[in-house]
Amino acid sequence: MNLFRQWYFRQFLLGLIVLLLGCSPGTKEKPSPPAVPVTVAPVIQKTVPVQLQTIGNVQAYSTVSVKSMVAGELIRVYFTEGQDVKKGDLLFTIDPRPFEATVKQAEANLARDLALVKEAEANLAKSISQVKEVEATLAKDMAQQKYAQTESQRYEELFKRGVVAKEQYDKVRLDAETIEATIKADRAAVDNAEEGVGAAKAAVETAKESVLTDRAVLENATIQLGYCSIRSPITGRTGNLIVQEGNIVKANDTPFLVVINQINPIYVTFSVPENNLPEIRKYMATGRIEVEAVVPDHEAEGEKGELSFIDNTVDTTTGTIQVKGTFANKEKHLWPGQFVDVILTLTVRPSAIVIPSQAVKAGQKGPYVFVVKADHTVELRPILPGQKFHEETIIEEGLSPGETVVADGQLQLIPGSRVEIKNPTTAIAPKESNP
Repeated sequence: MNLFRQWYFRQFLLGLIVLLLGCSPGTKEKPSPPAVPVTVAPVIQKTVPVQLQTIGNVQAYSTVSVKSMVAGELIRVYFTEGQDVKKGDLLFTIDPRPFEATVKQAEANLARDLALVKEAEANLAKSISQVKEVEATLAKDMAQQKYAQTESQRYEELFKRGVVAKEQYDKVRLDAETIEATIKADRAAVDNAEEGVGAAKAAVETAKESVLTDRAVLENATIQLGYCSIRSPITGRTGNLIVQEGNIVKANDTPFLVVINQINPIYVTFSVPENNLPEIRKYMATGRIEVEAVVPDHEAEGEKGELSFIDNTVDTTTGTIQVKGTFANKEKHLWPGQFVDVILTLTVRPSAIVIPSQAVKAGQKGPYVFVVKADHTVELRPILPGQKFHEETIIEEGLSPGETVVADGQLQLIPGSRVEIKNPTTAIAPKESNP
């Protein structure tokens, strides 16, 4: 039976009793009912934040699943499960000996080919020197050829005039022909020397290419050796150690060695109704929107952060959109996977009329409160409640600042009941409030 039916039923019984007593001769006047003890609260006006409240889920700021990049035996683990690690901290060591041998072999190959490069360069320099020598010989012989040709032509004229003997002429002509043959041999020697230079250059290039290959092999071997020391890629907290010391691991294989979660800072994701999106975007464009995450039953460990992300689509099945807040989480009150109460503060509302939320009751005709008058009787007042803030409710219509409402003990009240104030320090309105 709801409150109004109880009230009417009590009024009916009261009237019937009065009627019966009035009809009986010598009936005395019934004394007034005792005052109902209640707790009251003033209607106050103050600045209240405009907030949205929902449930969120804590997510790591970043998550890294650590794998081995090389195959080998896991010979050392440098952390304990659940330990905080910093970026660059050594986590695991894979047996480095096979990779060290590969590095040494690559270094030896590189040293050998560097020596071959020097040898090829020396051969090239020698071939170039030979070219210069045969070119110098050719130049000298060509100068002698010019002289021999001149002498041959002069002796030919002298021979025709009978000035010199034929034997002298033949000797000079033979010398000229000999020099021509020598020049042909010199030219061939130059060609051979130039071919030698070309071969020497090719040998140098081949040796240098081998050196480049050796350097690449050495660099790769060094990288593989470096992979034997697995370091933390982020600052965070380690999870379960999945692979123990002594196991053989494969490159990029599963299971992971360990999962590291970065929790400083940390994310809290939650969803808000799509009709709140325009307001959220408006306040986010003008400045920072504060988000508070509270662990249930641990209100003292709440964390404050700011709204950092709005998803690019609305979930059509729920009519909500996902948003995300970022928290410093220095005290590590928030933990990945945890569900928390989220309070999103959009702005503040000045001069709001507020009362304790427990003073607001629900009736057939809507929310109402009991207002305490100056004569310590109560009036049932319909109200229009608004947003809740902590343990207070904003009243949009129905109350004025300075009035007093019943905060506790409403179940024993009906309109007109006299009340006894259990917290007398709370002031009562000096005059009766209008209904």
